[in-house]
Amino acid sequence: MFKYAVLFFLVSLVAGAVGLTNISAFAKRVSIALFLVFFLSFLALLGFAYLLGEAFEAGSHSMLAPAVVLVFDV
Repeated sequence: MFKYAVLFFLVSLVAGAVGLTNISAFAKRVSIALFLVFFLSFLALLGFAYLLGEAFEAGSHSMLAPAVVLVFDV
């Protein structure tokens, strides 16, 4: 998605340099929208990774894990 945002940004720059202002404005809007979607999904994944890390960290410090190992130790 970031690749398409950069592509539309470059199209906007080229269209603006040539003088096609309507195409440049449209490509700029699409570029900004794609970048915002990319950035928000990046932040969401970063938040999920943080929460997942906290969950694994909490699981490793749990007192239940050694008890389960002792019960099922054969």
